[in-house]
Order: sequence, then structure tokens, then C-alpha cells
Amino acid sequence: MAFVQLEDIRVSYDGKTDILKNLHLSIEKGELVSLLGPSGCGKTTTLRVIAGLIDPNQGSFLVDELDLTKVPVHKRNFGMVFQSYALFPHLTIKENVGFGLKLKKEKKAIIEEKVARMLEVTGLSEYADRYPKQLSGGQRQRVALARALVIEPKLLLLDEPLSNLDAKLRVSMRMEIKRIQRKLGITTVFVTHDQEECFSISDKVAVMNKGIIEQFDSPEEIYRRPKSEFVARFIGFENFFDLNRTNDRTYLAADGTLFHTVQTNDQETVTATIRPDDIEIVDSALQANAITGTIRVRTFLGKSYQYEVQTALGNLLVNDENLHAYQAGTTVTLYLNPEKIILV
Repeated sequence: MAFVQLEDIRVSYDGKTDILKNLHLSIEKGELVSLLGPSGCGKTTTLRVIAGLIDPNQGSFLVDELDLTKVPVHKRNFGMVFQSYALFPHLTIKENVGFGLKLKKEKKAIIEEKVARMLEVTGLSEYADRYPKQLSGGQRQRVALARALVIEPKLLLLDEPLSNLDAKLRVSMRMEIKRIQRKLGITTVFVTHDQEECFSISDKVAVMNKGIIEQFDSPEEIYRRPKSEFVARFIGFENFFDLNRTNDRTYLAADGTLFHTVQTNDQETVTATIRPDDIEIVDSALQANAITGTIRVRTFLGKSYQYEVQTALGNLLVNDENLHAYQAGTTVTLYLNPEKIILV
């Protein structure tokens, strides 16, 4: 049995509209699992159910085979880092970090020992006697993380903890979170709407939409093989078109263009998608997986050009690293790699 189990969880604030709909989620011990999705998808509600801040209307929540569904938040022994960090401005860094241990009435010597160790793990030892206002945003984030970890929680819960940091600091801090999580081996649930942030640190990702988990898998599997159109669109696929199945791994577009794919399914009509990076501009038409079109818009991306190409499949976005820039109005041939076409 998984270390963390959410089974058939339903949450409704008004008794009519479900925020979470019969949600199931299993997390193995030591994993870092991210809940990813747009605003309103239910990811923060899921985290609040785990934390004990919301009682589900139905379903159960288990950790290490213990049913904690009705256990109050202060008895769950979970560490939580909020978006705002919620540090006490009048306490020093070491006092902030040791606050939870003091509430648990640990002995002074034990508190000092644990706080010193956690400050060392998070690289904050030299700031122990400073106050939060004397630290940078990244340092305050680490203080919040140290305070959550020092109580040796069963679970670490992170609710958009990097959203208040600038872009460069977010990159370094997400690596810091992963380093600390790996070092301590603590099971972690991370809520974010940022797919790059999520994919960079997660062992597994749950992509959520309207209260359900549309796909739960490794970051690599979700990136390469999204299982639904919603997941594909959310993680950056932009080209979608319909194909009609003729036989195994062979499809026809409405204009008669032949497409081979690596994937297949039993549906007669499928929606296919491909990333702009996986479409090539080629010199001449090929027998299959090639379609001609006219360039409508050209955009310079720095390392490449992006073209919007009008084709019989619709307008396709193509990223081309060729230094030769095609002009708007040029007719080109596009090759769609069969290994990169995803059926959703």
C-alpha cells in the first residue's frame, strides 16, 4: 500500500458544486509529488484536505496505513510552507525555526540541537541571530522551509512557495528544495501552476482539471505523452488536428494527406497534436507525414524563428533553427515526425 492514500475524495463548499470529484491519489514514501493545474482546478483544495484544513464531504485520507481523515490539523505532524512564508517578524531566525518545537514543549537542549542542524542543512547557520526583515526573499523562503522540516514531519506540504520570488531566484530555490528533500528523504506534496518549476523537481506529477486528476505520471511521460487534450494544451502543445484511422498506425487527414504514427488507438477519428519544435521545414514533399502550407507570420525567438503556417490541417506553429528566414507568403513543405505525433 502506498505511503499516502487519498481515496474517493469529494469536496463541495455549497453542497451542489464539487470542487474535488471522487479524487484518488497514491504517493510512495520519499516521493516529491506536484499538483499542477490552472487556477480553480482543485490543487490547493487537495493540499488543504491533506493538511487537515478542510474536511472532505466523502472519502478517506491515509498516511502509513493510518486513517487521518478526521484527525485535526495540529495532530497530523505535517510541515507546511505557505506562499507568504508567514514568518514572525519579532523573532530571530533561530527562534522562528524552533517555534514548532517550542509548541511541542521539547526540552531547550533538544530544540537548540535540532534548530542548529536544520539551519546547517538549509545553509542559514550564519543568519541565526538575524530577523526576517534582514534577509532576502530566498533566505526567508529557506527559513520557512527549515521551520517546517525541523519538527520532523511525516509529510512536507508546499503551497506555491516560490511565487513571490523573481525568476532567477525561483530557479535556484527549486533546486535547493529538491536537494533538501532528497537529503532528508521526506515525502513532499508541492502545489504549483508553473509546469517548468513542477517538472524540474518532481518525481511524479498530478495534472488537475476541474476537480479531477487527468494524468498522474512522471514529468518525462507527461511531457512526451500527454493522455488528454487538456493535459497537452496545458503543458505547451499548440498544434491540434483531426485524423481518420485507416488501419494500424496509419491515418488520413481531411484533405487526403497520409500520416503514419507510432501511437495508435481504436477510435476511428482521433485528435492529434505535435509540438512546434517537432515539425521540420523540408525541401520537397514526402509521400507521408508531409503537408504544404503558406507562411502567414514570422516571429524571431532568439535561437530560432517561429512561423505560423496556413495548411489544410489548419494553422500550424513551427519552430525552425535554420538561420535562413522565410518570408511571409512563402510556400513551404512541413514534415511531421511520426514519433512525435501524439494522439489524445
